[in-house]
Amino acid sequence: MRNPMKKTVTLLLHAGYWLLYFLLLFGLLLAMSAGSNRFTPGLIQLMKLLFLSPLTALTIGTALLSFYAFYFFLFDKFLKRRKILALIVAGILVSMISAIIPETFLSVFVNPLIMFADHWNSAITITIVISILALIHGIIALVMRGFISWYGDIKLKEELTQKNFEMEMALVKSQLNPHFLFNTLNNIDVLIEKDAKKASAYLNKLSGIMRFMLYETKTEKILLTRELTYIEEYISLQKIRTSNPDYIQYSVKGDAEGMLIEPMLFVPFIENAFKHSENKKSSNTISIDFEIAPDKIIFNCKNHFTQKQKGDEQGGLGNELIKKRLALLYPGMHTLDVTSADEVYHVKLIIRRNEN
Repeated sequence: MRNPMKKTVTLLLHAGYWLLYFLLLFGLLLAMSAGSNRFTPGLIQLMKLLFLSPLTALTIGTALLSFYAFYFFLFDKFLKRRKILALIVAGILVSMISAIIPETFLSVFVNPLIMFADHWNSAITITIVISILALIHGIIALVMRGFISWYGDIKLKEELTQKNFEMEMALVKSQLNPHFLFNTLNNIDVLIEKDAKKASAYLNKLSGIMRFMLYETKTEKILLTRELTYIEEYISLQKIRTSNPDYIQYSVKGDAEGMLIEPMLFVPFIENAFKHSENKKSSNTISIDFEIAPDKIIFNCKNHFTQKQKGDEQGGLGNELIKKRLALLYPGMHTLDVTSADEVYHVKLIIRRNEN
């Protein structure tokens, strides 16, 4: 379970960092009180000014502001996008702001002499020193966030590998449906006597489906055109079971050439539609359409059902398994809406192809 593990590691790292920081402050205070003869008088006064109350609150407040500004904002905004120059400029500004905010608070609500004991000279000196400390905290925050992201990516890849393996096994069990194969072979057998040429064509389609399921679904990505070919062959074989040419409506709009996707993203929903649709003699019982744009793929699948036969089983795989797979393969880059109303089961899946 990736998220709980990641949260645990993150909490431990944060807790450990702040514990070490407070121990460092305590050690400095202890050293100043027990071994002040080892410091020059000016340095002793500066250390006391920085770390004795109320300026202890200043250093802690600045550390917290700077650390989490770098951690949550600057990492995602600049470092993750490799905008190094902008990161440096923003880092310096954030460090100064992180120092100025607590300083202003202490000057207004506690004692203005804390910052202005020697007028602007002391204020400027303290601001520079505190800003440098804030920058150090910020750099450590970036390093920590980078490590956590790297750790999260490793766990994500491990889970994705495991889920893909589980999905592969589930797909084999689901897609090689013995009833579908039996019915298709029976229909082809009957068709041989009526139209041997058409029967041969359907047999080739069945062979293509078997080849696709057994071999091509094992790769991480396949051409979208190949997935659509599989869907077309599957629909053609399903159409043998009815003499109504308008039983299913299928359309593809847009250019799929050269696009890559993970295999078997749409098939479970289509299988579910055939499994739970009713009245093969009526028109538009099943409607499947794809809208393909350079930046996204929109998939709609609708099927009519009766209250006794709700289409709530997603191709035998289950909604949760499909949602988990989509979350792993397209985090933040997909939308899945499943509705069931007025005896119509509707699946709308949008896959966005650009990350920015």
